[in-house]
Amino acid sequence: MKFLYVLLLLTVFSCYTNNRECKKFRTGTFYSEVTIDGVLYTSNFNRSENIQVEVYNNKKDSSQLRWINDCEVVFKTINPKNMAEKKDIHLKILTTTDSSYTFEYSYVGETKKQKGVAYKIK
Repeated sequence: MKFLYVLLLLTVFSCYTNNRECKKFRTGTFYSEVTIDGVLYTSNFNRSENIQVEVYNNKKDSSQLRWINDCEVVFKTINPKNMAEKKDIHLKILTTTDSSYTFEYSYVGETKKQKGVAYKIK
C-alpha cells in the first residue's frame, strides 16, 4: 500500500516540472515586462551572443553579456554614466514557453530579486 502512495506522489510531482529550453533565447529581438511596486515597465532589446542593446524610455543602453550557463547571464553596462549603471546584473531564466521566458534578476551580490517576462519577437 505504501508503494502505491509513493508512486502516486511521484506521478503528481513529475507533472509539475519547469520547462526550460533556454538556448533559443540567447539571441534575437525581445519585448519585456517587469512590474515593480504596481508599476509596469516595458523595454525592447536586441541580443546577440555577446551584446545586448536595450531601448527603455527612448534611451538606448548597451551591455556586454557573459553567459554562466544556458539559463543564466551577467550584464555589464558598456558605457556606464553613474554608479548604478556600473553594477553588473545577474539574470536567470526560470521557465520558458515556445515564444517567451519568465526570469528573475538582481544586481550581482544583492539578494533582492525582481521578476519579469520577455517575449521573443524574432
